[in-house]
Amino acid sequence: MILWLLVRRSLRQHLLSTVVTALSLALAGGLLMSVWVVKRQARATFTGQTGAWDAVLGARGAKLQLVLNALFHLEASPGNVAFADFQTLSSNRAVALAIPIAVGDNYLGYRIVGTLTNLFTEAEAAPGRRFRLVSGGRWFEDGYREAVVGSFVAQRLGLKPGDTFKPYHGLNFNPKEQHEDEYVVTGILEPSNTPADRVLWIPLAGLQNMSGHAAATASDVSAVLVKLRSAVAGQQLDMLYNKQGDRLTFAWPLGTVLAQLFDKMGWFDQVLELVAYLVALVAAGSVLASIYNSLSARRRDLAILRALGARRILVFASIILEATSIAAFGMVLAWGLYALIMGAVSAVIRAQTGVVLDPWAWDPVLIIAPLALVVLGALAGVLPAIKAYSNPVAENLAPES
Repeated sequence: MILWLLVRRSLRQHLLSTVVTALSLALAGGLLMSVWVVKRQARATFTGQTGAWDAVLGARGAKLQLVLNALFHLEASPGNVAFADFQTLSSNRAVALAIPIAVGDNYLGYRIVGTLTNLFTEAEAAPGRRFRLVSGGRWFEDGYREAVVGSFVAQRLGLKPGDTFKPYHGLNFNPKEQHEDEYVVTGILEPSNTPADRVLWIPLAGLQNMSGHAAATASDVSAVLVKLRSAVAGQQLDMLYNKQGDRLTFAWPLGTVLAQLFDKMGWFDQVLELVAYLVALVAAGSVLASIYNSLSARRRDLAILRALGARRILVFASIILEATSIAAFGMVLAWGLYALIMGAVSAVIRAQTGVVLDPWAWDPVLIIAPLALVVLGALAGVLPAIKAYSNPVAENLAPES
């Protein structure tokens, strides 16, 4: 009881330094937890965002660029695929489903993707989850100037069934590049928490035959999304297109291809981790400095306690408990800071990629990091505790001149 009274009195007497030190520890804890959770969730979520697809067929080039363009609607298309190549692939007995897509236009910065209606009726938005429309809408009809709009785009632009829009040429919005063709919104996708939410979907022919597009490539597609019947089929097609052929690229397996993205960004993760660790060390140093400096003002109080019968170990323990309490208070604040950071990061990632992170998903680091920092804070109190332990009673009881 005496130990807690000593700690509480000291924390109240030095409230400002206590709060500042706790905030520095909170920043360290929030950063550490956020860096680890974003890294793990982003890798797991991106590699799991392949929906119903096992592979992507595209023009000869880098597999990662092809997958980012076809599935995540990032990057530019590496080139075109002849419609005959799509037909050949779709008739292959190893292929369960093949859907062509065509890109090259946008509406106010959001990509327009041409495809066939069976992308929505036969494929899945995510494993075990079908595409669905908000009530009152319908799928577009192939060959017509109609569109189905992703939920995120509809929310940002205020689109609803019956609205019309005119696309702009290119993947980046340029008000001078507007097409004359007008499309009618027939339906809005229910949120799928996938990149599909950030796209305006139109019939394949509607994009291929849009005014201003080269007639010579009107039947080409940008890529083909592929669902295989077996893993063996993937090996066969990989051999056919990548090793024996030299015109097209068969990106398979998708998880391995997407892992390359995070391997390339590994250095950035390490930099963020290093920054977080350095902040943690600085915060621990601030705990040490705060308590150590306060001992000068408390030397007489500690000497009086010793003279009244308090044992050295009680004084030592009170300093350690004070440092631990500051660290624990900082970790309570750290969880709040973590929620703010994750909320902001999740919003940015969703807006840019359509991929949704879950800030409230459980991760062991949410306990490990705070506990580690509380221990670090306690260790930072050891040096001041040793100084208080060895504080000479007689000298500090002498009247001050």
